[in-house]
Amino acid sequence: MKDIEDIDFEISSPEEVEAKSAEVEEGLWSKIERTGEKISFVNDILALYKYMKDDSVQWYRKAIVIGALLYFIAPVDAIPDLTPLVGYLDDLGVITAVVKYLGHELVPYYEK
Repeated sequence: MKDIEDIDFEISSPEEVEAKSAEVEEGLWSKIERTGEKISFVNDILALYKYMKDDSVQWYRKAIVIGALLYFIAPVDAIPDLTPLVGYLDDLGVITAVVKYLGHELVPYYEK
């Protein structure tokens, strides 16, 4: 099992955005299937995913989103997801921070 320190969150080029985007793609859907009913911020995650996939978004903006989504799907968190009730608080904090940072820029990516 990976430690949180072993996960590479650094993204400094468009090429790395593509590689990390593929990592998100691999792990996101299975994590949502496992946790979708337990978390209230699935819509935020889906909006961030759509934002990440949009070709018109600049790579360095996508890098912020990818970092948050990688943290969400990471097997090890600051607070383990298995901990009842509070296990997803760290994930919620990271996702909420990115949603707040992007603000109105993210609104078109929410389901209507």
